[in-house]
Amino acid sequence: MSTDKFITRENLNDYLKELAKAFRRLNGTKVPAEVILIGGAAVLANYGFREMTYDIDAIIHASSVMKSAINHVGDKYGLPNGWFNADFQRTASYSAKLNEVSVYYKTYSNVLQIRTVAAEYLIAMKLVSGRQYKNDLSDVAGILLEHKRRGEPIERAVIEAAKKKLYGDVTLPETSAELLNTAFASGDYEKLYNESRENEKLSKEILVEFERDYPNTLKGENISGIIERAKQKRAIAQGEDDNN
Repeated sequence: MSTDKFITRENLNDYLKELAKAFRRLNGTKVPAEVILIGGAAVLANYGFREMTYDIDAIIHASSVMKSAINHVGDKYGLPNGWFNADFQRTASYSAKLNEVSVYYKTYSNVLQIRTVAAEYLIAMKLVSGRQYKNDLSDVAGILLEHKRRGEPIERAVIEAAKKKLYGDVTLPETSAELLNTAFASGDYEKLYNESRENEKLSKEILVEFERDYPNTLKGENISGIIERAKQKRAIAQGEDDNN
């Protein structure tokens, strides 16, 4: 995906507007559609710290012609297949209860209602996902930071309640639990955001190198171990360089 095809806060609105127009042409106005933006798209819609996302994950409530409308927008703007999809619903961070806790965002062409996810639920989703090589943990820190700057700080108890509502008593990944503890122990969300972004960039770099050296061997269950072993090796190598 070329850099001009990243989804940003600015072009997100254009794509949604065009999607609504295409859906209206195909489906008419009698049966409207509802889309709940999830993940990176929800962060883009509601916050300023995230620059872009690669695709739009969403919960889609619409007739079957929505697929044709999505393809139309993709063709018009040269977006890749899967630029707008519901694949998120097959991941661990999906919960059917997201439908009831979603919040209104905008309506386009009087036929497409867009909803997003409230801050505490978005944080809960990111914590449960907890991917070190994506923006999950930096998104948590970024959301906490923006709400603090707005004078609307989010309490830990609110996040814990949101997690329980969506996922019950699920245990967070170790990295997510550590970030949450650090966030509320220090209160320095800006530092935590910057550190998380650097860590995510390093983790992604590690996985790119690993895939290059060992093609087609990356799997969901071994990614964390690969990242941690690579970081340990780098730390040891750095220590040896410092001693020379």
